Amino acid sequence: MKKMIALGFEGSANKIAVGVVTLDGTILSNPRHTYITPPGQGFLPRETAQHHFQHILPLVKSALETAQITPKEIDCLCYTKGPGMGAPLQVAAIVVRVLSQLWKKPIVAVNHCVAHIEMGRVVTGADDPVVLYVSGGNTQVIAYSEGRYRIFGETIDIAVGNCLDRFARVLTLSNDPAPGYNIEQVT
Repeated sequence: MKKMIALGFEGSANKIAVGVVTLDGTILSNPRHTYITPPGQGFLPRETAQHHFQHILPLVKSALETAQITPKEIDCLCYTKGPGMGAPLQVAAIVVRVLSQLWKKPIVAVNHCVAHIEMGRVVTGADDPVVLYVSGGNTQVIAYSEGRYRIFGETIDIAVGNCLDRFARVLTLSNDPAPGYNIEQVT
């Protein structure tokens, strides 16, 4: 029996990634490139989108080559619909729409938060997790209830991820590989 294969695009913030994954969660490839700003500076939407635009097609090529597949073997194209930064999100959405037309493949829009939870479910084997989701502009308590993910609570001021990003900028720490990681290294 043929495994379903998806080519997925993630570009909601400063990282652009193109991965190949099977329906059972097997990752066949996952090349990515991070937009690195000088220490103490954040990443702005326009510059981040330009970075993604420069790197997305080489990442598509790398993802297919690493997974050793051709576009014919892909069953669907997935992309992060949101939440995230508008301009960077648009880069992946446009490329997915073009490839969908060229390769005649259906498109699946993916919620960024749910994708993180689903990756965690694959790794841990959890059935119905209750999650404290902390990522960039989102801090939420999310759980699976009545057949879908629901937000049971969230911050109404600054998200923890953004707080860490700002704190790292004040300390003039790099965002490579991630501000939170670099904060941990100096504390």
